[in-house]
Amino acid sequence: MSTSSAFSDEKGGSSSVGEPEYGHDPASGGIFSSDYKRHDDLKEMLDSNKDSLKLEAMKRIVAMIARGKNASDLFPAVVKNVACKNIEVKKLVYVYLVRYAEEQQDLALLSISTFQRGLKDPNQLIRASALRVLSSIRVTIIVPIMMLAIKEAASDMSPYVRKTAAHAIPKLYSLDPEQKDQLIEVIEKLLADKTTLVAGSVVMAFEEVCPERIDLIHKNYRKLCNLLIDVEEWGQVVIINMLTRYARTQFLNPNMNESLLEEGGGDKTFYGSDEDEDEDEEEKEKKAEAQALAKRKPYVMDPDHRLLLRNTKPLLQSRNAAVVMAVAQLYFHLAPKVEVGVIAKALVRLLRSHSEVQFVVLQNVATMTIKRRGMFEPYLKSFYIRSTDPTQIKVLKLEVLTNLANETNISTILREFQTYIKSMDKDFVAATIQAIGRCATNIGEVRDTCLNGLVQLLSNRDELVVAESVVVIKKLLQMQPEKHSDIIKHMAKLTDNIQVPMARASILWLIGEYCEHVPKIAPDVLRKMAKSFTNEEDIVKLQIINLAAKLYLTNSKQTKLLTQYVLNLAKYDQNYDIRDRARFIRQLIVPTEKSGALSKYAKKLFLALKPAPVLESPFKDRDHFQLGSLSHLLNAKAGGYQELPDWPEAAPDPSVRNVEVKESVFTLLERVTTLTSVPEWTKCSSREKRKEKKVEKPFYSDSEGESGPTESADSESDSASSSESGSGSEESRSGSESEESESGSESEEEEEEEEEEEDEKDKKKKKKELKKPVQESESEQSSEEERKHERKVKPRKSDTESESDDEDSESESSQSESEDSESEVEVKKKKKAAESKASSKPVKKASKKEKKEMSLLDLDDFEPAPSPQVTPVNTFLSNSLVTDLEGLSLSDAVLSPATIAPSSALKSYELLHRITGEGLSVEYCFSRQPFSPDANMVAVQMQFTNSATSETKNLHIEDVKLQSGMRVKEFPEIELLPAGETATAVMGIDFCDSTQAANFQLCTHTRKFFVTIQPPVGELMRPVFLTENEFKKEQGQLMGMNEITEKLTLDAKCRNEHAIVQRVTTAANLSRVPCGSDKECRFAGRTVTSSSLVLVTVATKEEGAAQLTVNCEKMVIGTMLVKDILLALTQ
Repeated sequence: MSTSSAFSDEKGGSSSVGEPEYGHDPASGGIFSSDYKRHDDLKEMLDSNKDSLKLEAMKRIVAMIARGKNASDLFPAVVKNVACKNIEVKKLVYVYLVRYAEEQQDLALLSISTFQRGLKDPNQLIRASALRVLSSIRVTIIVPIMMLAIKEAASDMSPYVRKTAAHAIPKLYSLDPEQKDQLIEVIEKLLADKTTLVAGSVVMAFEEVCPERIDLIHKNYRKLCNLLIDVEEWGQVVIINMLTRYARTQFLNPNMNESLLEEGGGDKTFYGSDEDEDEDEEEKEKKAEAQALAKRKPYVMDPDHRLLLRNTKPLLQSRNAAVVMAVAQLYFHLAPKVEVGVIAKALVRLLRSHSEVQFVVLQNVATMTIKRRGMFEPYLKSFYIRSTDPTQIKVLKLEVLTNLANETNISTILREFQTYIKSMDKDFVAATIQAIGRCATNIGEVRDTCLNGLVQLLSNRDELVVAESVVVIKKLLQMQPEKHSDIIKHMAKLTDNIQVPMARASILWLIGEYCEHVPKIAPDVLRKMAKSFTNEEDIVKLQIINLAAKLYLTNSKQTKLLTQYVLNLAKYDQNYDIRDRARFIRQLIVPTEKSGALSKYAKKLFLALKPAPVLESPFKDRDHFQLGSLSHLLNAKAGGYQELPDWPEAAPDPSVRNVEVKESVFTLLERVTTLTSVPEWTKCSSREKRKEKKVEKPFYSDSEGESGPTESADSESDSASSSESGSGSEESRSGSESEESESGSESEEEEEEEEEEEDEKDKKKKKKELKKPVQESESEQSSEEERKHERKVKPRKSDTESESDDEDSESESSQSESEDSESEVEVKKKKKAAESKASSKPVKKASKKEKKEMSLLDLDDFEPAPSPQVTPVNTFLSNSLVTDLEGLSLSDAVLSPATIAPSSALKSYELLHRITGEGLSVEYCFSRQPFSPDANMVAVQMQFTNSATSETKNLHIEDVKLQSGMRVKEFPEIELLPAGETATAVMGIDFCDSTQAANFQLCTHTRKFFVTIQPPVGELMRPVFLTENEFKKEQGQLMGMNEITEKLTLDAKCRNEHAIVQRVTTAANLSRVPCGSDKECRFAGRTVTSSSLVLVTVATKEEGAAQLTVNCEKMVIGTMLVKDILLALTQ
């Protein structure tokens, strides 16, 4: 019988071939039916040649496992299919094997060679699953194979496989702890990984295997801080907890000076009790010393400490309660007292969550309120109790309310407590009465009020309420017993009615302790108690014996016989504690010949003044456990808990966190190749240059003709500083020197082309312009010579400066009047282009004068006019008006010309190294031009270079792996790339306004390479033009949580407006917004996908200080942009 017919017969005898097989759909109820007989046929289906039957069988088996059924007997049949070609079947087989590999170790070992082959599979999911199964086989004999597999996976191209390697590390460590040293090497390697997917998992492995190796974190500390916001939520929790411990060992206590002052301030009670108000001389001296020390050593926070606090703060808005809790504990343990307040609002928000979350949050809030009461006081009403709250939540909220009670809010809190006492929940009522007692103890002003209220409760019908009140009143009366003899008398009368043992015992203790205040009532109470002695609970019997002893010592006439009667009853009690107590007291208070020296001191022993009990919070000493940990929740050290280290006395060396950029052999090879060959896409397009040449002089003569010697002097100094700042920003952007050499060769080629074009332009001008006086032309020549001389002094030009130059040229073209001659120039240019590279060097220097031109990004700093001619019409053209004209563009695409960065200035990234790519190298850059097929995509320009000896064919993209919502528009297939040739292509990626990487395979006719493109946040936006008023209006609507402000000190080379503009626009694709103030630079843009507005303001102050403000609808984008711009301006 064939497999398929067997399967269909099983479903009720219908063996028709055309009928669809039951349960093919994994979502159908057929999987979960109770007809177990069908599972007998699963082995036959797994042995079938049809993938569809195997897939069906595997779905049913995985469904059995999901229901908790045992499917281990199918292991041999399943494990055979591990080599199946079908990816879907293979994935399900691996899911099954992960579950049962540990139970069926011998059979799993038989397939170990298949798992090893799976580690080399081109599909990343299969590689990861194979490693997961391998690490699930808990047999020491395969430890070396597992170690090898983990090491290979740690170097895998796919971050998902590297993440799985990180997960396998703790499994191997628990199997064989002797492998620790090798595993630490792998952890060290994975810690250097720059992908967010791996970060959380490797830190978890670090915590499991070697949490004491803090030195592994030093170099990766800043990277972990910066990646934190993009890591998955559970990874964030692990990283934050680890960084909390790290920071406690590496930074100084930010509250050091305050704690010294507090210590010196004398140990006053927290609420300022009436006693001990005068300070001793010693205390005053200590305080003076502490203040002197505070003045001598002002605390300065380490920038890395500040980085951690700044990067974790946005996570307080996370949707995951565990992340918020982790950030809250980090701030509580690490932040200066003035900054800890920010966590209160986030924690109060969590109180709207499920009761389980509330329970954990309230446990931590209760601990925080003991030390930092002030931060939760504004949210007092959030801790009011709802009738729907479970008892444990109610009790915790009571705890918090009691901790927050002070003179100003106690009346409100007591009114709340009054209503709570009427609750039907008896445990909650008892807790409320205890809370009233604590408030009365801590705040002297309301003690009498609380006592009166508790005495009124003594007439309550509910015995439990009365009993709890008695216990609390007993504690309060101990503070001032002489004032409250009436209450003691009232309580004595209650002995007839109250049956709760603890309450009866408390009343008897009070009467015995203060029997001199109630001399007439006490003996009578003893008489009543002696009657019922045998029927009382043990705790009450002990207090009756105590009462008898105290009355015998103070009033023996009336109570001698009663005491002897009680002691005789106790002598034969069933409980040995009571028998022992009776013998001990008899010997102590009834002197006989045999009694020792102690009987003389019986009165002192029994009637000694006892200190009033201090009603303390049960959370008082819990803060020695790290908040948010299981140990803190249980108030006992749990397994695997890492103690929170104490702050160091002196700050450890901060330089250990500095990362050195090491030049590899690869980067040196790159430098050699880039010096010899310049990629075409890094050159300026001829169209840009054409516009630059055509419009330059008329534009200058209009706007600058009148500027006198002062302006030209200013602009000269500015241009000098701009060239310095340009090179500074270049160094900060590029990690290696390869880019510098690239920019050098670029500028040479540009100069060669410009020199040819200049001659062309001069011919045109002779035709179009009016004849000028000879003197003017002479002065023009002299100014040109001066500028040549300047250039000889400073011959190098950074790529950021050339960027601004080219930007100007495009924006100027939009305002030119000589468009009609454009086509003519273009024709001539094409002829000249071929000759441009053969130009001689002396002429290059002459052409450099063209580089000195105005940047529309910076209208206050433009260069002196090449000719001193005056055009009277536009004499009033102000800087702000010129800036307003920036928005005009003659092209179809709506682009602000001030931000169109020429490709020569754009930073290129390596996608595929030529050694990895077997001769094929790929670089990419974000061209900052609109991607014409889809405006919501970021244009990525790619350059392919074939350094191999053979040609490469069919270059295309496959197997695109994206986060949800992201899209890719592939570049057209490159059919042939001959050896030594270069090709350029443009692809579009919709990153969905996130810095998540786009992963795909770059395929040739023979090989596939896994590659990743990850955008800097500044490339996720497009420039937008706003007027000053529009900018202010939009900024006003993006305040509060949408505004991030940071103070900074500008780099020495970045103190002028021109340099600031260059660095900001290099870091982010934004346009300049006109501004009336010299002290402010404003920029605007929108995110490419969602068109969310991004506004940036840099306000400069004295001595290089500045303030950076980013307003953005998307807070995550805003936070990351602040980091990037800060880096650009400060380095």
